[in-house]
Amino acid sequence: MSNSADSPQPGSSPGIIRRFRPVRVLTVAVFALAGLIFFTSFNTAKGTNIRTDASLLKLSDLIHERSHKNGQLDESNGSLREDVESLAERDNGSTKAEEAKLAALEKNAGTQKLKGEALTVTLNDAPPNATAKLPGYPEPQPDYLVIHQQDLQAVVNALWQGGAKGIKVMDQRLISTSAVRCVGNTLILQGRVYSPPYKIQAVGDPEKLQKALSASKAIQNYMVYVNVYGLGWKVDEDGTVTLPGYSGTVDLHYAKPVE
Repeated sequence: MSNSADSPQPGSSPGIIRRFRPVRVLTVAVFALAGLIFFTSFNTAKGTNIRTDASLLKLSDLIHERSHKNGQLDESNGSLREDVESLAERDNGSTKAEEAKLAALEKNAGTQKLKGEALTVTLNDAPPNATAKLPGYPEPQPDYLVIHQQDLQAVVNALWQGGAKGIKVMDQRLISTSAVRCVGNTLILQGRVYSPPYKIQAVGDPEKLQKALSASKAIQNYMVYVNVYGLGWKVDEDGTVTLPGYSGTVDLHYAKPVE
């Protein structure tokens, strides 16, 4: 029988013929891959701590920047609308009856300023170290200590129910298409972002508005958290104020079925 090429011959010195070892090649490949990963990580981090929240801070800054820009655009849009209305009033060919009807529609739509007696409801988060103030209640979860979307909606709905002629949330007038939405612990209203405390001002009969707030089941539930965990609640009568008109876009956007 002939000897295999990789077997040592009788009488030959051991170790002269060496076997091919795939394990060694695999080890080299692993170290090369590890070096490549290390270099890529270093190049990406550029010597900085890649575990920081810098990306989140940048996103937050971007949101507030866009919110500020949206506010400026709303003001510019309102100014342009006043100019257009002023030019249209010069000679629009309409009768006095038609003009009166248009003025009434604009008032109901919330695009015109509104003057009258008003009250303001202020909602605020509880202190982060709040504890249960009354016996029999559990210690608060983080969720118990912040204002939620349903809390803001409950106040707005109660004020409408109480006969409010117009409502302003923060510095924006509400209209029929306004949506009071919260994302996390911030309010997003008509393209702008707000943080607590939240102020809701309504023009109407203060006494009727107060009664509507007290009669709301949702607000009664909120008041439990006010009394137990210290959520903020304040109602002030403001006397005579002037609410701004809505200055944003009134165009409606909706989905269309594919034909």
